[in-house]
Amino acid sequence: MSIAITLVAALLLGCGFVLQQNAAERAPKAHFLRLALIGDLLRERRWLAGIVVMVAGQLVSAWSVSHISLSLAEPLLSTNLLFALALAVPLSGQRLRATELFGVVMLSGGVAALSVARTATSPALSFASPAGWLGAAAIAGVALVFLQAGRLRRGLARATFTGAAAGLVFGIADALTRQTVHVMDAHTVTALLTTWTGYSLIGANLVGLWLMESAFNSAPLHASLPAISAAEPAAGIMLGIIVFGDEIRVSPAMIAVQITGLVALVAGVILVARAPALADLRPAQLAPRFPARLRIPHPPAAASPPITPITPIAPPITPLEGQTARHRASHQE
Repeated sequence: MSIAITLVAALLLGCGFVLQQNAAERAPKAHFLRLALIGDLLRERRWLAGIVVMVAGQLVSAWSVSHISLSLAEPLLSTNLLFALALAVPLSGQRLRATELFGVVMLSGGVAALSVARTATSPALSFASPAGWLGAAAIAGVALVFLQAGRLRRGLARATFTGAAAGLVFGIADALTRQTVHVMDAHTVTALLTTWTGYSLIGANLVGLWLMESAFNSAPLHASLPAISAAEPAAGIMLGIIVFGDEIRVSPAMIAVQITGLVALVAGVILVARAPALADLRPAQLAPRFPARLRIPHPPAAASPPITPITPIAPPITPLEGQTARHRASHQE
């Protein structure tokens, strides 16, 4: 049952991403990394619907993380990319190729391989050392480097670098969610109002959302979503080890599994990034199409009137010309 609920969370996340990206790509490109971009999107119904669907997916995924092990939840949640592809196929009119499916499997398998090498403790047993949050600051620094690289580029490269920055920030938000669950289990809900965890969680999610929408605004979905789907679980795994003390199994076999998982993660991102279904997901293709009976027929063009030939009118003969003509006639006689 928990696995099914986690897949539902991935489904909601994938659908929410597709709806948001369609609205964000139609916004002016000059609003990249500006608050004006959010202002534009707040007037888009499709984007608001995508936000509602994504928030629902995040709530369901928070429940999943607190009820099943992270080594199982993170690979299952990364399948949101598969559901995004499934939604993009009928909207773009492109077929889903075997290479994209294989890429999603490799991406999820890479996350699973990186997760299986550690033993995640439950939120009630994790300690969240304050010194460990220096690791979150380091990941935020890496996200800042990706963000700066995105600002210096255009198009697909900008979307990929900004999407990676958004994924890293969302990974920090996942760790803050885990700490929030710990606070709620040990205290009451009102305790969140007096601790830094709840406010930091809200701030991280807002920053991640801002970066993600900027990535969606830069290029089609195939350039940003794979980077987000890869960076978020990677940051979550690292913070689980650094901040919450998740145990790492160190052995030759586990090292080989980790290397294989990293290679599969990168290869999966590259394969999915080449998907034509996500590359051809343009705003015009997502425009509403009305049935034929609801379309307004165009009035037939009015028939042009027949063209009547114009008979040339001879100029009037002046009296002088008349006398000259009679004089010539009498002379000829």
